[in-house]
Amino acid sequence: MEETDYRESYEKEHLKCADLAGRIADLEARNEELEWKLNRIKNNPLWKAGRPARDVLHWMIRQRDRLKNCGGLRGVLRKLAYKKREREARGQFGTESFPSPEQAASERETVFPRMVKISILLPLWNNERQYQEEVLDSVMNQTYANWELCLADGSDEAHSYIGEICKEYAARSDGRILYKHLEKNGGIAGNTNACLQMATGEYIGLLDQDDLLHPSVLYEYVKAINEQNADYLYCDETTFKGDDINRMLTMHFKPDYAPDNLRANNYICHFSVFSRELLDGQELFRTKYDGSQDHDMILRLTDNAKKIVHVPRLMYYWRSHSGSVAAGIEAKPYAIEAAKGAVAEHLRKHGYEHFKIESTRAFETIFRIRYNIIGTPKISIVIANKDHEPDLRRCVSSILEKSTYDNYEIVIVENNSSTEEIRSYYSSLLGQDWQEDSAVRDSGPAKSADGRIAIVVYRGEFNYSAVNNLGVEYATGEYVLLLNNDTEVITVNWMEELLMYAQRADVGAVGAKLYYGDKTIQHAGVVIGLGAHGTAGHTHYRQHRQNLGYMGRLCYAQDVTAVTGACLLVKKSLYLSAGGLDESFAVSLNDVDFCLKLRGMGLLNVFTPFAELFHYESVSRGLDDTGERARRYNLESERFRKKWQKELEAGDPYYNPNFSLDRSDYSLKVSE
Repeated sequence: MEETDYRESYEKEHLKCADLAGRIADLEARNEELEWKLNRIKNNPLWKAGRPARDVLHWMIRQRDRLKNCGGLRGVLRKLAYKKREREARGQFGTESFPSPEQAASERETVFPRMVKISILLPLWNNERQYQEEVLDSVMNQTYANWELCLADGSDEAHSYIGEICKEYAARSDGRILYKHLEKNGGIAGNTNACLQMATGEYIGLLDQDDLLHPSVLYEYVKAINEQNADYLYCDETTFKGDDINRMLTMHFKPDYAPDNLRANNYICHFSVFSRELLDGQELFRTKYDGSQDHDMILRLTDNAKKIVHVPRLMYYWRSHSGSVAAGIEAKPYAIEAAKGAVAEHLRKHGYEHFKIESTRAFETIFRIRYNIIGTPKISIVIANKDHEPDLRRCVSSILEKSTYDNYEIVIVENNSSTEEIRSYYSSLLGQDWQEDSAVRDSGPAKSADGRIAIVVYRGEFNYSAVNNLGVEYATGEYVLLLNNDTEVITVNWMEELLMYAQRADVGAVGAKLYYGDKTIQHAGVVIGLGAHGTAGHTHYRQHRQNLGYMGRLCYAQDVTAVTGACLLVKKSLYLSAGGLDESFAVSLNDVDFCLKLRGMGLLNVFTPFAELFHYESVSRGLDDTGERARRYNLESERFRKKWQKELEAGDPYYNPNFSLDRSDYSLKVSE
């Protein structure tokens, strides 16, 4: 490079950095000013005196919003009735779910082609007498009999009764319970590794000393091993209080294996059973990750696994009591740093560098991961538009004024506009008179002087897929960002948040968190099979912006089956390889269909809550649910169900089958 060119390039980048720094400084100054004003209000005696009245007012506003979001008083009553049925349905996951004597006998008599031996590792340390007996009973009562229980006891002399109890159970276990008292307590990691040294099984299971197993869990796991050749298995779980597993505090119904979820949150947790071969000579638990040794282990072993199977039944009961991890992460604060360290090592193993791991507002061990963006690839933002100049102006202005990412272009695909206002706005964007004939398909797009804005014309009846495909055809960026004209940027680094996932080789589409104007959620990921048409629907729909989501799922990036095309980032090469949007889906389900095609290519689709926009949904085309549009939606829904019948029958892998497909709030499936 010539010295002059180098200097010009350096000065250009320097100006970009200076501009970005200036914008950040302005935002910080504005934030500081608002914070000062807020503190001034809060410290005012009149403000403090008015708190009771404000509390009443806020309660009334919440009830008003609740009525509005539920469809009025009748909707609230329906929701309350559903929640009552849901509470009643919770009982089916406790002791009611245990096999009847007849079913238990049938399971005990079942002979699988592979009657694998499962070694359950149970590290012990100063356990309570009752808990010790109950956990041993839950293993002894398994309907699948080819197991061994390996007990390594690091208890002190004051808890010598632990050894006595274990020896008593071992004496009547037909040799399946192995007990060893350790000279020195090695903590969870050390004691568990001591258990492993005793184990002779083909598969290894991990059990905590104060928890309980469902009687059929080993039977279900061995069944999955035989039917699916599973080498890593886990199930759903619940925390319960006291001595009764039916007193459930939290029921965790999990997705199938989702690597991004697992990096951000150890959602797999209990009850892990895996092929011994996955260890491949490694330690099971590593003492340097004490407190989060299970997260470290799961990350390592799922990396090695060939077939990870989630059994979607609640079969592990995690006791919550004083001092247990289930009672709160604050009981073991070192677990937070251990978890960050385990995730960091995992990410480095996968080739990621310069990432950042932060705790989220959901929980200290639920993480936000910031990946390093490689280079500054160009993003082409494709916006379909017909008239509605105020909406397009708001959308484009928010991109230009708020975005911190600089290397992008905006490709507007004009489709049958007729107002003078929109023609005038197009002219202002281009810096020249807008003439539709100057941007017809044959001559290519009309561009602004700096090349940042381009307008191309799509002539013909509205077809969302075809309109966007045309825009992508003229996009010059390495990445394509489909964006509705009725959106507005909220987070300034929205493009970076999307790009950090889209740049990964294993990721297809990435979607943002979208809100209605009242700050309730419009999009936080798409589930197939959800909704009245049995096609696809949005989860956490109409929840408030500050809602943490089911098990904190609104607080971390995660794998989903699909994301909405209202804000979707994907490599242009992948867009083309997948055939773009299917133009037979002219109005609806084209984005879900596209995401399913990407999944068919072996790619992950990711939703991130850290890229936020308003989405004033369907403002530009209206919300007509009757007439021609409704008829077309029904036809496209039917076509979607036929095309993706197999996937719909299998169920969404990231949405537990115990959840209702009639609701978007992760409510349990209940009988009417």
